[in-house]
Amino acid sequence: MQGHKMIEFVDYWHVQELGGLELLKASYQQTHFSKHTHEGYCIGLIDEGAQSFLRTGCQHIAPKGDIILVNADEVHTGSSAVESGWRYRAIYPTPEMIEEISCDFFGEQGMAPWFSQAVIHDQGLAEQLNLLFDVLIQPKNVLFKQSLYVSTVAYLCSRYSKQKQQLKDCSEVHAKVKIIQELLATEPEKEHQLADLAQIVGLSQWYLLRQFKKYTGLPPHAWLIQCRLRKSLKLLKQGQDIALTAQLCGFSDQSHFNRHFKKSLGCTPAQYTLHKQ
Repeated sequence: MQGHKMIEFVDYWHVQELGGLELLKASYQQTHFSKHTHEGYCIGLIDEGAQSFLRTGCQHIAPKGDIILVNADEVHTGSSAVESGWRYRAIYPTPEMIEEISCDFFGEQGMAPWFSQAVIHDQGLAEQLNLLFDVLIQPKNVLFKQSLYVSTVAYLCSRYSKQKQQLKDCSEVHAKVKIIQELLATEPEKEHQLADLAQIVGLSQWYLLRQFKKYTGLPPHAWLIQCRLRKSLKLLKQGQDIALTAQLCGFSDQSHFNRHFKKSLGCTPAQYTLHKQ
């Protein structure tokens, strides 16, 4: 595909047999993903071209046949690494979806895996993912879909995941940042004032801005947009109207909602709900 532009398209599926697991198939050439996060992990396979993306503070390039891994809640970007663009497929399992599978590797419940590598080259796993992505969009074969999914994720976790080290003594500032994160996530539709947020945790506005970005990778206003988008996904999955969803999530209008949605997910709300069962 080198030297030839790819036709941009996006297809989104919600695999009900796997608890609504999200599956994306897309081709991008001009699209650039701004800094954003996902509630779930991103496990993707590059089918054509190459993708460039920022993760863990470093820029990475994934060529055809390589696997991209982004942890849940991890700030990242996305764009083409070559002139011709890139085509890929990806699933977005939530930590809860993976915890039951990964507990066999960590020896206890409630421990989600952590992938330190952003790009991995594993031909066997790539072939397994290729088969999985094909099977997931086919009708019926529920047991096969579930078995293939579990075995694929189990292999990925056993080979490439670690248990993320948590700081036993969370700093006071970090704890205050978490309070603001939870507040924004609980009430994303509201218009929050920086002065109010700073007062809640007893920090100056400037210090809160600096520390919030230090610990989350995003400033508070950008984090709020991500919280609004996460709420919108839940509403769209429930069958809520797109225009009303925009309003309920605090976006000024549907155009504003569509713009942020596409910059983070690479598709429009209408495309996201197209294959919802």
